[in-house]
Amino acid sequence: MFQAPLLVLLMTTATAAPSDTPAWTEQHAAQILEKTQTIQLAPDLSTLTPGERTALSKLLEVGQLFQQVYEDSRHRKALELHKRLDGQKGPAAEQQRLFYTLFQGPIATTLENQRIPFLPTDSIVPGKNVYPWGITKEQVQQVLERHPELRASILDVRTVVRRADAASLRKDLDALKQYPVLDGLHPGLSAKLRALAAKPDPAMLYAVPYAVAYAPQMVKAHSLLWEAASAVEADDAEFAGYLRNRARDLLANDYESGDAAWVRGRFQRLNAQIGAYEVYDDELFGSKAFYSLSVLLRDDAATARLEKALQGLQAFEDSLPYEPHKTVSSDIPVGVYQVIADFAQARGTNTATILPNDPLHARRYGRTILLRSNIMKHPSLFANGRSAWEAVMAEPFRNHLGPSGGFNRTLWHEVGHYLGVDRDVKGRAVSSDALEENSSALEEMKADLVSLYLAQALRERGFYDDTTLRELYASGIQRVLQIVRPRRDQPYQTMQLMQMNYFLENGLLESRPDGLHIHYEKYPEVVGRLLREVLAIQRAGDKAASDRFIEKYTRWDDALHGALATKMRAQQKYRYTLVKYEALGQ
Repeated sequence: MFQAPLLVLLMTTATAAPSDTPAWTEQHAAQILEKTQTIQLAPDLSTLTPGERTALSKLLEVGQLFQQVYEDSRHRKALELHKRLDGQKGPAAEQQRLFYTLFQGPIATTLENQRIPFLPTDSIVPGKNVYPWGITKEQVQQVLERHPELRASILDVRTVVRRADAASLRKDLDALKQYPVLDGLHPGLSAKLRALAAKPDPAMLYAVPYAVAYAPQMVKAHSLLWEAASAVEADDAEFAGYLRNRARDLLANDYESGDAAWVRGRFQRLNAQIGAYEVYDDELFGSKAFYSLSVLLRDDAATARLEKALQGLQAFEDSLPYEPHKTVSSDIPVGVYQVIADFAQARGTNTATILPNDPLHARRYGRTILLRSNIMKHPSLFANGRSAWEAVMAEPFRNHLGPSGGFNRTLWHEVGHYLGVDRDVKGRAVSSDALEENSSALEEMKADLVSLYLAQALRERGFYDDTTLRELYASGIQRVLQIVRPRRDQPYQTMQLMQMNYFLENGLLESRPDGLHIHYEKYPEVVGRLLREVLAIQRAGDKAASDRFIEKYTRWDDALHGALATKMRAQQKYRYTLVKYEALGQ
């Protein structure tokens, strides 16, 4: 845990924060520091060749660029505040830098799950800084009603939405002028912006590709990725090809070439997740992806074992409770990796990834699964989770939680993203187009449920024995226990609470005076029924139905949920984890 040399009162809440935003206090700071643990990831890089080491150094530079973009995309004052902190000395500045690193910006999440600025700045807004700051969903929809031709660009996964004022238009036109390569890769954009600039209208909205909005960083990242590719070419030509394709993607704002090279590539030691993929940070429409980068070292032996388990995915797809089923490839790339360094949205204790999310790219090329074993199996992280589990489970169930449960649940959760509904009855992507801000919660719940639904079939195949099956089921219960009441904008915690309530309602989970009891015999039926409901909502693409479904199962009873949360908070040693990376000199 980080020990500050002196606990100091940080600057109070933002000047522009809403009146109902609580003020940052010394107590908030003390509580977060007390509940923060630090872990270091330091995989053995001795097997890397000189060329791979050079490529790694270039990828880490790209990661730093993405980190800047991520912070800027989440808060309009983030980079300004970051720069100011870097120039300050003393205990107060040290503490503020810690919080800035931990929360990747000037907004802290307290133990009560409130988001409060710990620096003097604006409070959080749903659209972050990828929409006009503070704009409401209704205001965007009003513009789209008047100008339906703008819907595709405004809600595109990788565009920044601006007000059509003179300053914004001038900034984007200047970027196209300064970087002619971008002007060439986005034909017609300059003409559209000039037409808007001839008669600026702040009530009007327009969108520019991320490549233009973050032009300096993306042009630099393009150069670094080409340098990395050249360095690693002799050792891993396929990885080099992927890096070159992804470099072009960053400027073209079109990820297809890089996704194809990434998913179908067979790399040697290094792998890297590069780009803007996940939409969790967009609380307005659930549409905008945010940047992330992970540099990973492959574990060949562990990967080979897992590849055998993933044969015959079509049978698993056909067993899911929905119709019509899709055709999936059984040759889905999976890898077990050591995290060398994570940046931006990937930074923290992210355990696994399955990408790309684009349904067209997934259909054409498949998806790749990246399991981060030095996170998944980190002893401090497992012990911290186990302490909360033991606080609320009845005595007969306390020893049912084991390391294999979380690993296998995570693996099949990621496979679960590959299976099931990907488009609704109107052909819209369930990832965001149909269910908007509800899409992430329902998609994550589907993946959770698939990991549990397939357990019996995997037991019959011999992938699980009785002990590992029980550990999987126990992990499924641990997953849904909530240490604080979730906010509606938290997709993971929202869907976990929904599962918990459904399990309680249907007798899979039972609260008794001596703690929670699991009725394992009910697992297949209850999970199957809930999965059927989720798949049906995704298939229908009915936003109103998804609202009702989420509202129904996110109830919170202080006498039950609150009491359990209080017990877990009292027992759990840490609530926050600061991850340091040896490769970054931390």
